[in-house]
Amino acid sequence: MVDPMGSNGSSRTVTRVLFCGPYWPASIVYTREYLHKYPFIQVDEVGLEQVPDVIQNYHICIVRNRRIDSDIIARATQMKIIMQNGVGLEGVDIGAATEHKIKVARIPGCTTGNAVACAEMAIYLTLGVLRKQKEMDCAVKRRELGTPAGETIYGKTVFVLGFGAIGYELAKRLRVFGVKILATKRNWSSNTLPCDTEVLVDKKGGLEDMYEFAGEADIVITCMALTNETTGIVDNKFLAAMKKESYLVNIARGGLLDYKAVLSHLESGHLSGLGIDVAWMEPFDPEDPILKFSNVIITPHVAGITEYSLRTAAKIVGDVALQLHSGEPFTGIEIVN
Repeated sequence: MVDPMGSNGSSRTVTRVLFCGPYWPASIVYTREYLHKYPFIQVDEVGLEQVPDVIQNYHICIVRNRRIDSDIIARATQMKIIMQNGVGLEGVDIGAATEHKIKVARIPGCTTGNAVACAEMAIYLTLGVLRKQKEMDCAVKRRELGTPAGETIYGKTVFVLGFGAIGYELAKRLRVFGVKILATKRNWSSNTLPCDTEVLVDKKGGLEDMYEFAGEADIVITCMALTNETTGIVDNKFLAAMKKESYLVNIARGGLLDYKAVLSHLESGHLSGLGIDVAWMEPFDPEDPILKFSNVIITPHVAGITEYSLRTAAKIVGDVALQLHSGEPFTGIEIVN
């Protein structure tokens, strides 16, 4: 039973949860549904620009796509935990949060089904660019039959750039397509990997091998986290190392790709297709020159967004709010500081 006054002796009668910005709207709807029986938990949503003006009133912050820098953290005088509704925390100044004794946490993708959903989306985008989705749409409008002639994924070599939870789920699903799988990971020690990894991956390597693997692959799928080290990692050097007329898919973070380099390699025809669920600027600019190419398809940052993943994440957010209110240990999240 949750004690509305807090079993830790806190006099706080209401624990306040702040969702930043209007995007991914179902996340706050489902969190409110989960917490509707608990009047001592208040769940609010404010616009991205209003966050600095109100953050001092809240105890939990769900960042979504709002950058939470040191200035905002300094204003968060009641904040106890900053967390993401998913796995990406690149927008949070973790050092500043630690200095202000604020916990920072993510919800592991394996808990919510996020990793599985992202893996499925990677395959969706891969098939889309191989089978020329935009050209097929145009053919339907022109009442044409039997065009365009696309490619199969069967027999291709796929390079999974970043073999974490998503990369693993992706490899499991790719294997049945009859492909060769290359993958890079910082640490391949056996205690960090599922037992079937040896069966799934034909060739393993580290970041130092990524140019070699790019040269062998027909399809590169980026699945790695965005950090200072990985920002712009798919740059002109990497793209030039890729096979001519190969394909690139990104379901991780837009910042992994160097925009000018990708645009240049699309213009030259070196890239045969690009499938992205994330972009350099979000929300996306529909007039972005890259989106004008017939061999580029984009989805609106929904790779991890399913009914199951949203409701599971909403439950975890709700449980964290209840645990904070009652002074219980947090469960279901990965605290990173």
